[in-house]
Parts: sequence; structure tokens; C-alpha cells
Amino acid sequence: MSGEVFSLPGAASSASAIQLYARETAGFAERLAKTVELLQDAVRDHGDGLLQSSSLGAEDMVITDLIARHQLPISIATLDTGRLHAETLALLPQIEARYGLRVAVYSPIHDAVVTFVRVRGADAMYESLALRKECCAIRKLEPLSRMLEGRTAWITGLRREQSSNRAVVPFSELDQNGRTKINALADWSWADVWHYIATFDVPFNALHDQFMPSIGCAPCTRAISVGEDFRSGRWWWEAEDAKECGLHKSHSNEELKTGASA
Repeated sequence: MSGEVFSLPGAASSASAIQLYARETAGFAERLAKTVELLQDAVRDHGDGLLQSSSLGAEDMVITDLIARHQLPISIATLDTGRLHAETLALLPQIEARYGLRVAVYSPIHDAVVTFVRVRGADAMYESLALRKECCAIRKLEPLSRMLEGRTAWITGLRREQSSNRAVVPFSELDQNGRTKINALADWSWADVWHYIATFDVPFNALHDQFMPSIGCAPCTRAISVGEDFRSGRWWWEAEDAKECGLHKSHSNEELKTGASA
């Protein structure tokens, strides 16, 4: 499995993401019910120890909507790497206005970023895989360690369909630190995600309308073309098996705190 491949219709240049992708597929109602049950069970099992770690992507916006719609007492947090698109950050006030929910924002340590840029350069990620991973470690992994501190479980928007690296994503797993990681949309398709967004008028990143299904930092994200895989627009200059930032690989607490990347 190489990840979901998109075929865009002839009028794609003027079509929205909802027009392009949203459709109800067989078994959607059952998948939705299972996701709600997973979230309810997580609240029961973890209480205040539970957190949604949101990328503010389409999948995570679905989860946030479900949290609000079902009045689940789940905290929500995101990472602001300092290199995000303005369209991504624009979702934060939209979430608060729409749902009355505050998203906690975790940023990298300022001095670490300044040192990295001074020594390596602002666009060092293009020079080598090692430098790109070092940048991700500083901007993502270390803030993630603070986000998850004191938590016993976290919710992600990982789906099996996203890439070959994620083809066997389970609904629930233990990370290396013993936290439960809940992939509440593991068996959802891209069509499912957008059908839900269309049905419930969920806010979403405007860049999804510009053929960016997977959105990360601005220097590391581009639009995809007809026939390209879901994550082809992420780190497009790297080999397919390298296209992870490290957030969803196993790390010890010490690795996360020091910014080490697996």
C-alpha cells in the first residue's frame, strides 16, 4: 500500500475540497459510531489524563467537532512550530468561536530555534534528511513532550489510508512511555472525513481547497498533482519511507525532551 491516490476531475481548478472528496461510502454510519464509542471509552478510562493532539488538519477538525458535539470533557492542544501557514493558525479563533473550546498552543523553545537557524540556516531542511529531522525535533518533538507531560492518553487523527507507513495503524496502542495513543479515525477513508465535514459544516484549513490534503510547516508542504499519493506534498524532496517528522514514532520521554529524532 503506497497511500491514497487522488484523481481530480477536469474542473478541479475551481472545485473545493468538499466537492472533490466528500461522499458517503458503505459502512460510514458504523465507522462514525465506533469512533464516538472510542472517544467515550477514552474519557471513561483516562478522565483528565486525556488530550487531543491536533494538527488542525481535516481529520483532527473532525475529532474536535465530535468532542464538542458529544460534549466530551477532552482537552485539545496543538503545536505552533513557528513555520505554519497563516491559514492553519486561522483555525484557532474559528474553533473558539464555533465551539467555545480553547486550544492550548505549545511552541518550541525560542533559543533553540534561534540557534538552529543561526548555525544551520532557515531552510536547512532542504539540505539533508538529518537536518530536516533536527528541525522537526526542535520545532515539534520537544514541544510535544511538554504537551503530553502528565497525560495518560492522547488522541490523534492518524488513518491507515494516509500512507504505507500508516497502513497498519491500530485504533489503540501504547507509545514507548506507556501512554495510550488513540487513533480514533484509523479505519476512515478520505471520503469519510470530507463527508463528515460537509454534513456537519466543520471548519477546515483553506489550504485543503488548494490541493493540500496533508499540511505541515509551510516550507515542507506543497500542493499535490493528479495521481499523487496523499502525502506526496510533504517533504517531497525525500524518499517515501522518510516522510515522517517523528511525532508518530516511538520515543522515550528523554528523547522527546532533548529533541532526539528516531
